[in-house]
Amino acid sequence: MPGQPLVSVITVVYNASAVIDRTMLSVVAQTWPNLEHIIIDGASKDDTLNKVRTFQHDRLHVFSEPDKGIYDAMNKGIERAKGDYLIFMNAGDEFYSNDVLEKMLCESGYDFYFGNTMVVDDAGRELGERRLHPPKNLNWKSLRFGMCVSHQSILVSKTVCVPYDLKYRISGDIDWTIRVLKNSKRVCDSGIFVSKFLAGGVSSSRRKQGLKERFIILSDHYGLVPTMMNHIYILFRFVWHKITRQSMT
Repeated sequence: MPGQPLVSVITVVYNASAVIDRTMLSVVAQTWPNLEHIIIDGASKDDTLNKVRTFQHDRLHVFSEPDKGIYDAMNKGIERAKGDYLIFMNAGDEFYSNDVLEKMLCESGYDFYFGNTMVVDDAGRELGERRLHPPKNLNWKSLRFGMCVSHQSILVSKTVCVPYDLKYRISGDIDWTIRVLKNSKRVCDSGIFVSKFLAGGVSSSRRKQGLKERFIILSDHYGLVPTMMNHIYILFRFVWHKITRQSMT
């Protein structure tokens, strides 16, 4: 549509029939008229594809094949996206409201748009804002303490987009966001809640691997010594938060 950039909503999914419908309903409901929805399915063995097909329309593009993990699937989405802007809304994720894209893109010409993330439970009840809140003047240095903005709440121009680094298995979002921000000349804080993130547990083994990857990523971008100092601060902040919470109970 003339004057309206095309937005590619990319959904990566594997065996998520229980939650894929909430994501697809959220995309279909968006009031922004110029969008496409790209589903990258990792050859699901459950009922995921059958549910996806119930939403069949001319703006939906479905690809199903085995992949090498979530970041390989995301790269496939980037390669197939025709949009001027890209946003990842994976299985279980939702837009916070039906007019999110319309509100974000009312300010034109930015490379990187971002907003806040609301955590919800299986029933859709709001549990509170994501703990790490993005700063107003977000830039690549803002992530030196970790992922302060969720990938579900980031809308980026394809001109600054980069592929995910497949050497990371869990914390590649941080590396990707830093590299995209390094490419971005104009960054816009939308000032709104962009997405709903479905709360869920993470196994201790994946948490440990994710922390190791994060330390390597941050050291690569910010240096080893500064990253070690920042992690001391993170540990102190975590302990202090735990102590204050216990004293209030």
